[in-house]
Amino acid sequence: MSDQRCLPDTISNILSSRVPKSFDDKRSTNYRPAGVLLPLLEEGGVCKVLFTKRTDSVEHHKGQISFPGGAVDKRDTSIEETVLRETYEEIGLSEKDIEILGRIDDALTVASNYVIHPLVGMVRSMDDLAINRAEVKRVITVPLSLFHGTDSEKRRYPVKYDGVTYETPAYKYCEHTIWGATAGIMENFMEIIGDKLCLPRIQK
Repeated sequence: MSDQRCLPDTISNILSSRVPKSFDDKRSTNYRPAGVLLPLLEEGGVCKVLFTKRTDSVEHHKGQISFPGGAVDKRDTSIEETVLRETYEEIGLSEKDIEILGRIDDALTVASNYVIHPLVGMVRSMDDLAINRAEVKRVITVPLSLFHGTDSEKRRYPVKYDGVTYETPAYKYCEHTIWGATAGIMENFMEIIGDKLCLPRIQK
């Protein structure tokens, strides 16, 4: 691939070669299960990550930069079904628009008590994008290279949210701050694939 293009087969092979770390044990009994999609896409030859900016009317994570996804429904038969259902409900992309590439390590949220099971997917088409305005304010695409190139200690910042200050992984992109579980999931993804893809390192 060229320096900034995603190869789905390469990422799929990397993810399939490892066993994701799981919280499916007694440590997560007080947490509710959720699934999210880490969506990759190509825009103008650049590999990007798609995020949603949540509205201020949702129950959890108001106004935050997040991944498409949500809580596991009792009718869901798998995490993949949860992720595809929630992605369709939030931004209109369905199974035909997304190629699931694999799973990365579970993550925990601090304030809302979720254990998150992240799946990585390649967005084949954005033609059917339809934002659910009750949940999503807008969609943001960020170059994958933004998340590559600094050690984790330099990515931890105090972030004030809802009257509480969190010491958290965080990334700045334009006027947006990507932090909390979302930043932690990106950090984990880059630890897994970053040095195996030809991505430019961003100087901070």
